[in-house]
Amino acid sequence: MRIGELARRTGVSERSLRYYEQQGLLAAGRTPGGHRDYPERAVDRVIRIQELFAAGLHSKKIARLLPCMRDADGGPSEIATPRLVAELIGERDRIDRMLVELANSRDVLGEVIDAALDSASAEDA
Repeated sequence: MRIGELARRTGVSERSLRYYEQQGLLAAGRTPGGHRDYPERAVDRVIRIQELFAAGLHSKKIARLLPCMRDADGGPSEIATPRLVAELIGERDRIDRMLVELANSRDVLGEVIDAALDSASAEDA
C-alpha cells in the first residue's frame, strides 16, 4: 500500500511515517516508479509504534524493542529476552511513577482552584 493509504488507515501523518522509516521503525519497499510500498502488516506496526510513543518511549528505545514484539497482539516474540522483559518492567515502573506525580499535581491544582473559588465567593458576598 502507498504511504497515503497507510496514513489514512492508521491516522498517522505521512510525515510521521517517513520519520518512522528514517528511524528504522518501519520499512517500505519501492515500486518501479520509486514510491513507497508498505506491506499489510505495516498497519499493525504503526499502531504499535504509536502506542509505544504514547507510553513515553523515545524512538531509539522503540527501535530496540520492536524486533522483540509481535505486531498483531503486542506480545513478545520468540526472540524476546530477559533483558527486554527487564526494560519493559523499567518502563512500566517509570509510567507508574509519572502517574503518581500527575495525581499529586492534580490534587495541588484542585486545592488552588478550591481556594480561588472560596476567595471569589467571599468577594461576591
